[in-house]
Amino acid sequence: MSDEWGGVALDIEGMLGSLWGKSAEKAGGRKNLLLSHLFDTAAVAELMWEGFLAPSTRLVLDDIAGGPGAGKKFFAWLCGVHDCGKATPAFQRMWPEGAAEVRKAGLTWHDHLIPRKPWRHDRAGGHLLCRDLAGAGWTEEQIDWLWPLVAGHHGRFPSRGELKPANRAKGQLVGTGSWPAVQRALLERFTEGLGFEGVAAVAPARKPSRAVQLHLSGLIVMADWIASDEKYFRGVDDLRRVTLEAARERAGEAWLALGLHQGWGGHGIPGQEAFRERFGQEPRPSQMMVIEAAGRMSAPGLLLVEAPMGEGKTKAALLAAEVLAARFGADGVFVGMPTQATSDPMFSEVRKWLSRIDEELPSRVALLHGKRMFNPEWRALLEGSEADDASRFGGVDEYGECLDDDLYGAGTSDWEDRTPAPGTGARGPADWFLGTKRGLLCPFVVGTIDQLLLAATRTKHVMLRMAGLMGKVVVLDEVHAADVHMSQFLMEGLRWLGQAGVPVVLLSATLPPRQRQDLVTTYLAGASSREEYVAHGLPETDGYPSVTAAWPSSRSGSVAEAGGVPEPQYLVACCSGWRTDLSLSVDLLGEVVPPPHTKREDREAAEDGAARSVVDLLERELNAGGCVLIIRSSVPRAQRLYRLLRDRYGDEVHLLHGRLAVGERADRTARCLRLLGPPQGVETGERPGRMILVATQLAEQSFDVDVDLLVTDLAPIDLLLQRIGRLHRHAGVSRPAGLTAPRVVITGVDAVDLAAPQFPGVSEAIYGRFLLLRSAALVRRALASTEGTARGSGWRVPAQVPELVAAGYDVSDALLPPQWLEAAEAAHRQWEKTEGERAEKASQSLLTRRGDKEGSTLAGLHYAGRPESGGDATVEWLVRDGSPTVEAILVVRKGEVHYTLNGRALSVNGDVGADLLEDVLAGTVRLPPSLTESALKELRPLPGWFGHARLRHCPALLLDHRGRTVLGDHDVSYDPDLGLLVQRLVTN
Repeated sequence: MSDEWGGVALDIEGMLGSLWGKSAEKAGGRKNLLLSHLFDTAAVAELMWEGFLAPSTRLVLDDIAGGPGAGKKFFAWLCGVHDCGKATPAFQRMWPEGAAEVRKAGLTWHDHLIPRKPWRHDRAGGHLLCRDLAGAGWTEEQIDWLWPLVAGHHGRFPSRGELKPANRAKGQLVGTGSWPAVQRALLERFTEGLGFEGVAAVAPARKPSRAVQLHLSGLIVMADWIASDEKYFRGVDDLRRVTLEAARERAGEAWLALGLHQGWGGHGIPGQEAFRERFGQEPRPSQMMVIEAAGRMSAPGLLLVEAPMGEGKTKAALLAAEVLAARFGADGVFVGMPTQATSDPMFSEVRKWLSRIDEELPSRVALLHGKRMFNPEWRALLEGSEADDASRFGGVDEYGECLDDDLYGAGTSDWEDRTPAPGTGARGPADWFLGTKRGLLCPFVVGTIDQLLLAATRTKHVMLRMAGLMGKVVVLDEVHAADVHMSQFLMEGLRWLGQAGVPVVLLSATLPPRQRQDLVTTYLAGASSREEYVAHGLPETDGYPSVTAAWPSSRSGSVAEAGGVPEPQYLVACCSGWRTDLSLSVDLLGEVVPPPHTKREDREAAEDGAARSVVDLLERELNAGGCVLIIRSSVPRAQRLYRLLRDRYGDEVHLLHGRLAVGERADRTARCLRLLGPPQGVETGERPGRMILVATQLAEQSFDVDVDLLVTDLAPIDLLLQRIGRLHRHAGVSRPAGLTAPRVVITGVDAVDLAAPQFPGVSEAIYGRFLLLRSAALVRRALASTEGTARGSGWRVPAQVPELVAAGYDVSDALLPPQWLEAAEAAHRQWEKTEGERAEKASQSLLTRRGDKEGSTLAGLHYAGRPESGGDATVEWLVRDGSPTVEAILVVRKGEVHYTLNGRALSVNGDVGADLLEDVLAGTVRLPPSLTESALKELRPLPGWFGHARLRHCPALLLDHRGRTVLGDHDVSYDPDLGLLVQRLVTN
């Protein structure tokens, strides 16, 4: 093969045979030619098409490429062409040995003209495609959406202007002389090798939505990372041996060895008997209502389920996900939960559900959160795992050209960890899926809602996260738990999922009407590709439980006049719940709330008095026994009350909060669930005659316990109702005399009679005074009696739940006593100001900026994106508002010897053998925000941990033989019963 330049014949074949894509160091000892790597990636893409892509994704690709059967070849080309920018002097000069061969072949450049700042090969690829695709006859519209997929394949999408090489390089970065001819030849050789007649024949027939473009971008990254594994794609340095067939053989071996797999593949619509087959029981009316609503949706959309605690929303959602997946071509499910603690039981439930569909599917479920290694079921799936080897899939860069600091950084976050992944012989998902940022690509995923929220951030490699959601059915539980900060990311995620046509199922006990409207509007705005959109005509629910379904009508059908936006379709239904309403008594146990700036000793005296009043209450109520849940608004409040109760009731008292070491917390949680769980899960006689559980908000949701009496600090009404969901939760439980009727006692407020009430400072800091005032007003109306005088009738739960939540979040004055109005108005102004500031803070990291939500391509998407790093302790709080915190491993030092929190000896340097690893990690505890700054400055891993895959990034908090230490200006100790205790040092 030859060409001419300036009348001189060029040895194009020789030049193509010199261009390297992977250096010898990155390709198993022999360089891999650039054309070989392009074919390798295309061959991986073909296997992804056959064994990974969802049917819905394949249909979209067929449509883009021009019709049925055209998508596979186009997808392979799209993935393979990603590294065409390496055919430039800017890249070829970076490896001296390879550069010498390139020069020898006749491709030259002037080093002195090349600026020190590199021109990255991803951007170079975008630049070359803009030039060469236009030369092949592609239209500007076809080029505009495609070049960002190449220019952004290392994690961030540049703008068109950022593609150009520096002018001062005088063409030496992109290449002059024979370079353009070789660059075109590489593109043509690769294109024809895939079976196209030429580059012009690849031109897409349709322009996909920006959400689909983001999905494709993530798939390109996936294909590139797999094809960059030198274990399976060793170098090929002879152009005569570079063929698509050879690449297919290599890719096939890699695919089998990696164990990559899809979800359920072709999945038929489940029949009427499916619910009983999956869950061993007949569906309740509300569950049938949800499943039928999913079956009536004519296009992918949003399915919002509101039902009481214990109604069976999760089972209904899972079967609805089956229906939606079968009807709209999804190949898996993501289930997002509000916390790590709620994710663990859901992981078990999802695996059990999938086992009833196909016995192979449970092994394809990934659990994604930072404490998953403390989940016994997850650990059992990883038996036979390989050692930590994340770097195997990281060889996509050369010589730091665009090194992923955040990909290989040192941090550990709430939403993912760097634990060893299962290899050959493991019973869990393929190890490739468990690397950083890849977890959502696993076919079935259970994790915290943070997984979805992070997919809506302007962060590096966000396309991988979003690609993991698209092609699935997304189920989000407890959506009411998202505060205003998290809601910004939730809404952004729903907007992208709506545009991508991803079915979404949202679950909640109930929602304020405005939040329901916002969720539906946002999804439909995405489906309509509109920045400003109002979901007109959305019917109100008039019963409980209820389901609200919304989806866009077909663009070929009824279309609104303004802007050609598809009219939405709605389905709203309700039915009776399966449980009889509880007539709930509401009582108030007021406490003295000291004003702000009160001396510490006076505050502590008031807290002691509040705790003693609860002890006195239980003395009266538990004479005949009974099980009580007490929820306090902070860890110190819970610890203080626990101390007093333990002195009175001993081992009958249990404490559960977030500052326990993770091993102890997991054990206590399991014990409480065993003792207070559903009757069928409790062995005969195991439910205690008397038990007192003191907890923080951990017990607020997805905590399946049944108690006879609830004592709780005041909270916003929806959260208060969530807590009430633990009260008389299960049928068939024998209850002692005096506690046969459900009753909640409200604490954490001084009074609700005359002037506007006062609340503990920690409660106001968490929830805001405005919502607490409205909740207090609802409590005031419901109070059962005072000195024998009837004042209210309590609450009927769940029948009254919707109206209570609506009233609690309304802003009218009708609910409030006249003497509260002035305080309520001031609180409302402060609440609006604070909520606006929190929303604005979140907006700075949203995937799309204001005014950019109708963009048609990914160009410039990462403009002003967050420069996150894996070692940055604040990253895990990107989607959750609040001060960043640090996790540390508690280690006890006695003399020169280190011990685990459980008393097992380590070496002097803290070296940890395999038999001690879990015991060491069980001592992990999250430090409060007040210690973050000091922890970042003072804490480091033990010397023996630096070479350990799972410990090298974990700071150790060294305690003396008494379990104490000083960190910054705080005295810190760990008590086996109370957990972490923190007290500011007194200074003179």
